[in-house]
Amino acid sequence: MSKQDDLFEIADRQQGYFTSQQAEGCGFSRSNFHFKLRSGEWIKEQRGIYRLARYPVSQRPELVLWTLWSRDKKGNSQGIWSHQTALDIHELSDMMPAKMHLSVPIRFRRRIEIPKNLCLHFVDLIESDIETHQGFKVTTPLRTLIDIIDEGTTPQEQVTQAIREALQRGLISRGQLTQIPQRTRYSLARRKTRRTSSRMANAVCSDGR
Repeated sequence: MSKQDDLFEIADRQQGYFTSQQAEGCGFSRSNFHFKLRSGEWIKEQRGIYRLARYPVSQRPELVLWTLWSRDKKGNSQGIWSHQTALDIHELSDMMPAKMHLSVPIRFRRRIEIPKNLCLHFVDLIESDIETHQGFKVTTPLRTLIDIIDEGTTPQEQVTQAIREALQRGLISRGQLTQIPQRTRYSLARRKTRRTSSRMANAVCSDGR
């Protein structure tokens, strides 16, 4: 394949986006990037992040854009959408959070200032808690519910509704629902949250919905 084909293959997996490192890996010289920009073939979205101009714009391009922003020195994206943003992705909430919630590894570091539209959560997630979509990753519905209960900032009625919706749509099972109280972080400061999550899970199970 040609280098254009190689780049398209990468960009196609990322909703049309690619990084300068990925373009160089396909054989494009960084010193010649400006020719692609001037011709209109590429669009520069952020420092080191580009988009194929003719690629159809997706409904949620920001999910891919900020995922690529979270890449490490090797070019591997580190961010996983979580918490309220994951609720929105899974269509388990009508709430529009003021910031986009992105979980990153505990050792994650960026030399530049963290954008104000992002809320970073530092945690090392396991693979079973992650789903892969086109160009981004998101926590599973179960992990998402655990996170928002653990955080304690989402109104209880919204959490209960999200649990019911996840059950009705088959995103979680009743067996998984019983794991929620056990998987929330346990400390003196979070005992109330843990008891609340247990009551919510039991209430959803007991009402038969």
